[in-house]
Amino acid sequence: MLTLHQISKRYDDHILFQGLSRSFEPGCFALSEEDSTGKTTLLSLIAGVVPPDEGDIIIDGYSLAQAPEQALSRVVYIPEHCPASPTQTGRQWLEAMAKKHHASVNQSVMAFASQLGLDVHLDKPFEQMSTGTRRKMLWAAADIGQPAVMIADGPSNGLDTPGRQALAAQLKIWANTRVILLASYDHALLDACGAYRLQAATLAPIKQQEQAG
Repeated sequence: MLTLHQISKRYDDHILFQGLSRSFEPGCFALSEEDSTGKTTLLSLIAGVVPPDEGDIIIDGYSLAQAPEQALSRVVYIPEHCPASPTQTGRQWLEAMAKKHHASVNQSVMAFASQLGLDVHLDKPFEQMSTGTRRKMLWAAADIGQPAVMIADGPSNGLDTPGRQALAAQLKIWANTRVILLASYDHALLDACGAYRLQAATLAPIKQQEQAG
């Protein structure tokens, strides 16, 4: 569902990735928490926000280099900072995401929004929302269009305990049919959703004893 093929990326003399390759099947994966390992850059590459210097990314069978529109229609990206307009309401955000993916705000989307405690916030503009509520809105829209790949930078930033619990439970469900790739320091969330830890720079698995430590 997600394949990175010989990805290379550098900034000036700093090489982040060189010939990075890996294929992912459905599951939840978390990038290691070391600083300066390119976690955010890797997510940005998959999301099509920045281009690789070399290589290609295949999302649900579509080449990001050759068919970017089709590839990006199969991925949802939740960045560290909320991309919504300050005056946009939560309900307008959901509707905009549905329009973008040629889909609808269906019952399952609204049910998850309710589980996140968003019922009273849907008609508020983003400028009146807390960081956690904004993040919940992004997650409420994440399944619109049923993307094959979900990526998130700081997935639980600002979330309260009920919100983290609801998110972890939903991530476990989504991981049965989607590739979920997270960059997070929230060990409790990663443990709760059964995330498989990877080294960010190489995407090699972290040994069990390292995960436990």
